[in-house]
Amino acid sequence: MSENSFCIEDSFFSSPITDSIKQRIWNKSYKADSNYDLSNLRYLTVLHYTFEQTICKGELIVNKRIAALTLDIFRELFESKYPIQQICLVDDFDADDDKSMAANNSSAFNYRFIDSTTILSNHSEGLAIDINPLYNPYIKEVNGRIRILPAEGACYADRTQNHPYFIRKGDVCYNAFISRGFSWGGDWEDSKDYQHFEYGMRKETPYESDCI
Repeated sequence: MSENSFCIEDSFFSSPITDSIKQRIWNKSYKADSNYDLSNLRYLTVLHYTFEQTICKGELIVNKRIAALTLDIFRELFESKYPIQQICLVDDFDADDDKSMAANNSSAFNYRFIDSTTILSNHSEGLAIDINPLYNPYIKEVNGRIRILPAEGACYADRTQNHPYFIRKGDVCYNAFISRGFSWGGDWEDSKDYQHFEYGMRKETPYESDCI
């Protein structure tokens, strides 16, 4: 689809969580037993170029603190024709992070704990965004074994490869986030989370990184 098929400015849009959106995320990314205030969140629509360089509309839920920043980031990525395979709510995958990552879905809000802990992930507050996760997996050594998520992304764990969908330090995607106050999981020392950008302080844990 061409740019002329969209009103560009109208396609980069932020709104409070409506009843219809709440119904979509209820007991999925927004758990029924959660006491998190949905007024802290914003529903966004953005445009992006796919791997085939066609234009698609995507949707995200993020914290209201970063809603404007997130729209600016995705405008910059769109103007740069940066390829993102799909941007769907994780609820389209029943809020199953493994399924979403395996489908190379870029997403943000998901009220969940960091894996193997009772610590809430920054995704739970809509303060973390994952980009092209299949090609930019999470990698950590756990009890002497390398853990890679999604498992389907194991062949992309070797970052010495030259791959067009890898996020690299200093590239368009990296700069768009970092210049607006985000940090990148690819810069972490105890693990690498190449898909993951988050806003604010990282939650430290002896078990897993905040992305999972």
